Amino acid sequence: MTANAVRLAAIKDAQSFEGPAPFFDVAEKTGEIFGANVFSLAVMQKRLPKAVFKSVAATIQNGEKLDPAVADLVAAAMKDWAMERGVTHYAHVFYPLTGLTAEKHDSFLEPVGDGTAIWEFSGKTLIQGEPDASSFPNGGIRATFEARGYTGWDVQSPAYILENANGNTLCIPTIFVSMTGEALDHKTPLLRSQAAMAAQAQRVLALFGHQDIDNVVSYCGPEQEYFLIDSSFVNARPDLLNAGRTLFGAKPPKGQEFDDHYFGAIPERVLAFMHDTERALFKLGIPAKTRHNEVAPGQFEIAPVFERANLASDHQQLLMSTFRSIAKQHGMECLFHEKPFAGVNGSGKHVNFSFGNGNQGNFLNPGDNPHDNAQFLVFCAAIIRAVHLHGGLLRLTVASAGNDHRLGANEAPPAIISIFLGDQLADVFDQIAKGGEATSSKQRGILSVGVDTLPDLAKDAGDRNRTSPFAFTGNRFEFRAAGSNQTVAAPMVIINTIMAEALDFAATEIEAAVADGSDFNDAVAALLKKIIEQHGAVIFNGNGYSEEWHAEAEQRGLKNLRTTVDALPEWLTPESKELFSTYGVFSEAELESRYEVGVEQYVMTVGVEANLTSEVARTIVLPTALRYQTELAQNVAALKAAGIEADLTTLQSVSAPLADLTAALAALDTAIAGAHAHSGIAEAAYLRDVVLTAMADVRTAADALEAVVADDLWALPTYQEMLYIR
Repeated sequence: MTANAVRLAAIKDAQSFEGPAPFFDVAEKTGEIFGANVFSLAVMQKRLPKAVFKSVAATIQNGEKLDPAVADLVAAAMKDWAMERGVTHYAHVFYPLTGLTAEKHDSFLEPVGDGTAIWEFSGKTLIQGEPDASSFPNGGIRATFEARGYTGWDVQSPAYILENANGNTLCIPTIFVSMTGEALDHKTPLLRSQAAMAAQAQRVLALFGHQDIDNVVSYCGPEQEYFLIDSSFVNARPDLLNAGRTLFGAKPPKGQEFDDHYFGAIPERVLAFMHDTERALFKLGIPAKTRHNEVAPGQFEIAPVFERANLASDHQQLLMSTFRSIAKQHGMECLFHEKPFAGVNGSGKHVNFSFGNGNQGNFLNPGDNPHDNAQFLVFCAAIIRAVHLHGGLLRLTVASAGNDHRLGANEAPPAIISIFLGDQLADVFDQIAKGGEATSSKQRGILSVGVDTLPDLAKDAGDRNRTSPFAFTGNRFEFRAAGSNQTVAAPMVIINTIMAEALDFAATEIEAAVADGSDFNDAVAALLKKIIEQHGAVIFNGNGYSEEWHAEAEQRGLKNLRTTVDALPEWLTPESKELFSTYGVFSEAELESRYEVGVEQYVMTVGVEANLTSEVARTIVLPTALRYQTELAQNVAALKAAGIEADLTTLQSVSAPLADLTAALAALDTAIAGAHAHSGIAEAAYLRDVVLTAMADVRTAADALEAVVADDLWALPTYQEMLYIR
């Protein structure tokens, strides 16, 4: 089969695909399936002795230390519940620095001396496992010959059953640490950071007179964007298969310029996929809420309800793996790369953040009159301080080779970290900056749309700003810069930690002022004025996409870390080391390891893409163009032999980009070879400055050829086909 025949077969397969048998069972009661595969508090309450249940519930709900004495009883109940549902194996699930999910499966089966076997699952096994720690990214914490690492049960994230047609598995979310105690994962620092933030938030609440202070937690509601592409097209694209993004592809005649895909009717095949994924998510206790078409053709979004940050992080990882597996059942690939297609919008994962507890509620709820809500203003001011002081860390936490292609374009926030407060809060803090006290708040209004049959609509006190990386959206902040392929644990670690520092500062300032004789309200007013005067430069309610903002941000002293290579050193600044050490989130060794892992992953990612660019261009694009050039030259020769003057325009339109491609390939190969002369961050900088530029030149020539080579010769599925045929 010729290369072009492979492309045509992919188109035919995509058009003729028949979906799997419907999962939906009309006899199934929708409301009863939520959490059906989760060993939840409700399940534990039915299966555990009362005292044991109360002990475990206190750990889950109040953050109390787990009593090891109850572990055997919990393990036995968990095993019995799982085996009733066809489970034969259990897995400690953890989240290494690959950003992916890792699992180690073991059977409940335990042989005994008489040649038989029993089904067993002990508390010790539930609490702790031992996977290999040397084969995951660790930034030098573990040498290759030092293999021991441990997983530890995260009681606050419930165990669940992963269904498979051939057997089910009990999955137990865990942390992952080295033998010497360093975090080798994303969950361990997330739990540490949440505890650090909670301790400081409780200090602030106590100052406001609260005595019934419940355990404080951070909440996360991540919006997940993704692309769905027919598997036949992906299988015919080596770049999508290996890099998750297209390294070649001419702009299609129609992209997203009509905005006709955004919130449009969901295609039938995609809707079937969504139904099946949501059913699977519901059974796993994942509160999927919203689904819709996104801006780019072939792009979609799902948004779950807010959850405790560590649970939301686990659920996000599980959501992505569920989407990938069910997409395959529907003959599609689910792409989470931040920029799989050039020229159309990439995909983000907006991290909606708030924090609070059961008794005091959401700390970021301003109420109807935020100027009178001093507690809210203190928490909000702490966020302003945190983002201003540590904007570099927030930028770092969304840094990746993939997200570099997305950040700063007219689809995602810039690499400059700023805060959008909206008209109402901006006005309140402006009053504080000018006079030290706010006396009014802009109120919600009524929107009349001029249609007699419609009721008046409630109008918010301020608009939203989609160009801001850190925007207040009514009762939470939305961190919009995160990439679709990354774990939400990473930004939540940073947000929690910088909030711990800012709340510590706020509590200390108020305590000191009151100790010196100030009235409490005066102390709060002075704190708010001080924060807004020192850190108000980070507030920007304008267009973050504009060139003018870049110049203004520089004048304000805000960092503009344009690329991952620029951002990675933020791990190792003296300020970062002091911050993470003070609040017990990262040791210096752990910071250095994350820096090393970040550099290594960037280098490997760009290196793989560079080699792929060279390979695909040499083995697919170049031969195709040469065949077409030869065919055209033969036609010209035949016309000349017949005494007819040939039009050389078409031949020249191929020959020029073909020459460009040949030269660009030679330059790329030279650039790739030159990378070996560098190491560490210097190699990453070389790849960014030299290799990515050489790759872009190859692509420019190849895409120019795609526009002129005869369609019956072109081998790679085109953007038009991949984005519109499903």
